[in-house]
Amino acid sequence: MRLVRFAAGAVAAIGVIRDADDRGAQVVDITDISPVPADSWPPVADVALIAAFDELRPRIVEALATRPGVALTLVRLLAPVGWPSKLLAYPANYHAHIAEMTSKNRADRNGFFLKTPSSLSGPADPIVLPDLPGRQVHHECELAIIVGRGGRHISRADALGHIFGYSCLIDVTVRGSEERVMRKSYDTFTPLGPWIVTADEIADPDHLDLALTVNGELRQKANTRSLIVDVREMIVLASSVTTLHPGDVIATGTPEGVGPLRAGDEVTITIESVGTMSVPVVQGVGGTNIAFEYESRTCGNQPTPSIGA
Repeated sequence: MRLVRFAAGAVAAIGVIRDADDRGAQVVDITDISPVPADSWPPVADVALIAAFDELRPRIVEALATRPGVALTLVRLLAPVGWPSKLLAYPANYHAHIAEMTSKNRADRNGFFLKTPSSLSGPADPIVLPDLPGRQVHHECELAIIVGRGGRHISRADALGHIFGYSCLIDVTVRGSEERVMRKSYDTFTPLGPWIVTADEIADPDHLDLALTVNGELRQKANTRSLIVDVREMIVLASSVTTLHPGDVIATGTPEGVGPLRAGDEVTITIESVGTMSVPVVQGVGGTNIAFEYESRTCGNQPTPSIGA
């Protein structure tokens, strides 16, 4: 099953995809099935549905079979999770990426970091580059894990049972020596989508091909079997520190091939059995601050190597 969020006037509606592999794919609205109204604040109707999914699944299946749908091409998709309690990410989780960045970091030694949930954007939203002269902004192709059943101190044997599904994620990064969280947390710096594929449709999340192109040029290509910290261990590691909640998003790390983005680019990420998402890149205004200005003053406005992926 593929779960989406889409624009419906002033609110975000929730839908499931009918005939996902067909050009005639449709979105079936199931917003009313969520235990939380779509116009609630904070906007967590999708998170509430994920939390109660096992109980609500018979109603969702019935809706998918009986309700009318709208052509997917006529719907503006949003990030499939709009208000997660946490957006966690694992740095330096592929050996080849560590080598290309000459990084001393490794996911199994450094653990995870956080991005702001407000950096999430959807498959219809552009990546907006901040106005940071002399700085490179890179793309990072990643599989996203969406937590379904929360918990703390989750065992490896139980880890996959806590996953609701998977999505495509682009981790956008300003290269430099400032704190990683700040460099990765600009609005639109975490495109997520185009939907969540429920975990029952993914036989083995540690054996998925993933690729990223910019303007049709292949930049990144790998398989999740090369992850240093695999999908199960990410759940174990994260839950050893923090309680995971339904709707939490975990970015699994990027393979080699990261590179700069420029206004006018189109970035496309494809993950086997999950989907494809293409987003444009545009130039924004503002975004500098005293931290970035300090490095510009002290480094002659030259981009500084990143302290980590």
